[in-house]
Amino acid sequence: MTNSSSQPIRVMLVDDHAMVRRGLATFLKAFDDMQLAGEAENGAAAIQLCGEVLPDVILMDMVMPDMDGAAATRAICQQYPQVQVIALTSFKEGDLVKKALDAGAIGYLLKDVSADELVHAIRAAHVGRTTLSPAAAQALVETANKPPAPGLDLTEREREVLVLMIEGLNNTQIAGRLSISPSTIKSHVSNILSKLGVASRTEAVTLALRNNIVT
Repeated sequence: MTNSSSQPIRVMLVDDHAMVRRGLATFLKAFDDMQLAGEAENGAAAIQLCGEVLPDVILMDMVMPDMDGAAATRAICQQYPQVQVIALTSFKEGDLVKKALDAGAIGYLLKDVSADELVHAIRAAHVGRTTLSPAAAQALVETANKPPAPGLDLTEREREVLVLMIEGLNNTQIAGRLSISPSTIKSHVSNILSKLGVASRTEAVTLALRNNIVT
């Protein structure tokens, strides 16, 4: 299957490694329906170049210095909605996949993708179809099913109290340190235990240390 229109698909490459860009540029030359539109070595350069060459599809690395691929993807998708971005990266962590897709990427592929899979993804993106590598799709499912990290809903004051609990202070000592009443501290401690889903101060401290809830 090749691009049905007479115009080749103009593909822009964004990667901070010159060898990766060179390999992809050589790969594109093997297909009559594809054309190299330009190359950028980081996210900021990609946004500028995109405005100059207006490619059809961008192959975007996700992890780059200065501005990462997700930030560049978000900016490009907002400014040039007709341009389709495929994340092409070595990383398959679910959070990174979600970040790329939330930013507007239409696909997510790993760099060990086969030539056939990559060209299929470029052609699919050109007509608005999503392509996810199996590993990326699996990571996305696992991330979606993962319970939220404990402690995210603690207030700033509750975090302060938790830090002092970790230091081993009792309610009266914490009240003195924070200059608030012991009854207020008792209420904060009760809320902390409830939000962390534990039954005792010791469990709360153990959970906080294990999950780096406070620094």
